[in-house]
Amino acid sequence: MKKMMLLVTIGILLLLSACSSGSNTSQASTKDTTGEKQVVTFWHSMSGAGQETLDSIVDDFNNSQDKIQVKAEFQGTYDEALTKFNAVAGTDSSPTMMQTFEIGTKSMINSGNILPIQQFVDKDQYDMSSLEENITKYYSLDGKFYSMPFNSSTPVMYYNKDAFKAAGLNADQAPATYEEVEKAAKAITESNPKMKGFALQAYGWLWEQLLANQGALLLNKDNGRTGTPTSIGWSEEEGKSIFNWVKNMVDDGTFANYGTNGDNMVAGFLAGDVSMFLQSSASARDIIDNAPFEVGIAFLPHPENKERQGVVIGGASLWMMEGKPEAESQAAWEFMKYLQKPEVQAKWHVGTGYFAINPAAYEEKLVKDAWAEKPQLKVTVDQLQSTKPSYATQGALMDMLPEGRKIIESALETVYNGENVDSTYKTTVQQFNDAIQQANKARGN
Repeated sequence: MKKMMLLVTIGILLLLSACSSGSNTSQASTKDTTGEKQVVTFWHSMSGAGQETLDSIVDDFNNSQDKIQVKAEFQGTYDEALTKFNAVAGTDSSPTMMQTFEIGTKSMINSGNILPIQQFVDKDQYDMSSLEENITKYYSLDGKFYSMPFNSSTPVMYYNKDAFKAAGLNADQAPATYEEVEKAAKAITESNPKMKGFALQAYGWLWEQLLANQGALLLNKDNGRTGTPTSIGWSEEEGKSIFNWVKNMVDDGTFANYGTNGDNMVAGFLAGDVSMFLQSSASARDIIDNAPFEVGIAFLPHPENKERQGVVIGGASLWMMEGKPEAESQAAWEFMKYLQKPEVQAKWHVGTGYFAINPAAYEEKLVKDAWAEKPQLKVTVDQLQSTKPSYATQGALMDMLPEGRKIIESALETVYNGENVDSTYKTTVQQFNDAIQQANKARGN
């Protein structure tokens, strides 16, 4: 009996071993024979033309090779996507990679759930210096890259060239300073009482850009790049200059108040209700294509007593998630590298209006043809590339920046509604400093 049981046991073990070996062989064989691809789940926040172009690029990548399948999944706005990520971070439900807006940089780093791309850069000896310096500098912290730049834009000034001509203004020389904008706004409204001269969306990002163009910091500690910020970084003169600029036009009756609604502002411009406004360069293609008049694009204005410094990159970058299998992360890295190819970036720039992360894309025929047809697109690139590198134009880093933007937006709306600049400014500074201190306290600083 014992001998029989021993033989049965040996037989079972041999059978299990054979099944196990057969299963492994079968699985490996399936991958080899069927060409099963490594799936990369990519969360993004692109909509409209951006989503259409992105989907086309993803299809191009998937069809270009037989090892990786990228699945691009729309997750709503940047804020909505970040909220979803925080709910699943560190679990199997998290994506392989995701797109996060620039002011979410510190939040992503502090989450502890991301894999810095620097390790992939180092392993491949990937040359990040071949990418646009005024874009990559934002995403470089202490000489380390945490994410890969993706969709990048800066604000520019859009203006109605036909309205300029009707007001006797030089349509080929846009206002460069706050004071010149005010003067042009008066001339345009006087020539056409139904048209306002200027509009500024109550948007914290635009406020940050107008500060940086003066060489002003948003946060102390060199915009949070040499230490954890403890207060605002701008001076009273720099901060009030923006409020006073708008208040002058409100008082003159030349300012169009669209509040925080950027879509209504663009619609107002296209309808001929306002002649100048500030908005992302990523909107350039759509605005030019849909305007029933000639559109001009110009650099961001600055106070006449300040030299123009340039702009801070906006938009978003791509983040790798911690805890994924090595093969999955490596596949995501291959896709990130693919996105930086000149021909891919050329398609992205022309299809959306976002900058090419790889400046070699501007030498592609696709871009040259687009610029010949719409030379305004080149103005956005010229502004970026002429930006003077500094902590001001490198941009701020802190996890309270989304809240800070809301504080600024509320302040701008207050000024738009005719309230006193001095009291509004004082309240704004207090609220902004409180938000910084609360964020530090929450982290135990």
